Amino acid sequence: MPASIATLAPIKGNFRAMPGFNLSLGFTVFYLGLIVLIPLSAVFLKTFSMTWVEFWSAISSDRVVASYRLSFGASMIGAALNVVFGGIVTWVLVRYSFPGKKIIDALVDLPFALPTAVAGIALTALYSSNGWLGSFLEPLGIKVAFTPLGVIVALTFIGLPFVVRTVQPVLEDAELELEEAAASLGASRWQTFSRVIFPAILPALLTGFALAFARATGEYGSVIFIAGNMPMVSEITPLFIITKLEQYDYAGATAIAVVMLTVSFLLLLTINLLQAWSRSKSESAA
Repeated sequence: MPASIATLAPIKGNFRAMPGFNLSLGFTVFYLGLIVLIPLSAVFLKTFSMTWVEFWSAISSDRVVASYRLSFGASMIGAALNVVFGGIVTWVLVRYSFPGKKIIDALVDLPFALPTAVAGIALTALYSSNGWLGSFLEPLGIKVAFTPLGVIVALTFIGLPFVVRTVQPVLEDAELELEEAAASLGASRWQTFSRVIFPAILPALLTGFALAFARATGEYGSVIFIAGNMPMVSEITPLFIITKLEQYDYAGATAIAVVMLTVSFLLLLTINLLQAWSRSKSESAA
């Protein structure tokens, strides 16, 4: 066989264009284990030192359940608000050109760069009874600072960039020809959006929702100032964990952390499954 033909013969075996797979995979597993799995395992191991009665007592008291309700409920509401209004912000940034667009685009990332404590102080000063917005809202019967509504405002603030930055590249890559074809076939603007644009960005919206929710459930710095931290009213679960640690009740703190971790993981898993289903459905329709 000529040498030129021999060089074109298929190479058998476990060949990859980029060598070093085994080494890189080993490093990835080691790094994730060191950074993620070992700390999480320590939380579970500390919790296992408790009896079942002690564990149930630590995670099911009325005060703890109220903090669960506020943390997860406010996180869900904040993430849902960001899906709606973050989607609108993304649409404006992608589809329109206007003066100051670059500045607004940069402001979206401000919650990423701003220290969470600074954000909490700023929101508290803004929505307090003598703040710029609070002084107008409270006479209308809308009290934001030191209430559960303030927690929702803070969690919405810190979750906005996750939705915008997740949906933005997908919307930028959307094929305008499909929208033009829909319009030429007589589709209205709403039909074009609901049947062409929305199915294409739905997986990204679900991803943004999941990221915003996950970020909000563990948020502490931006919420602690505006929440008021009143037991059974505006006390978030991360604050309750900090309180347990300050009381040297490490097992009780890890027990509550395990509940938050488990619920967050199940919700994120559900959202990821919905995202995969939505993507496969849109691909099959295409």
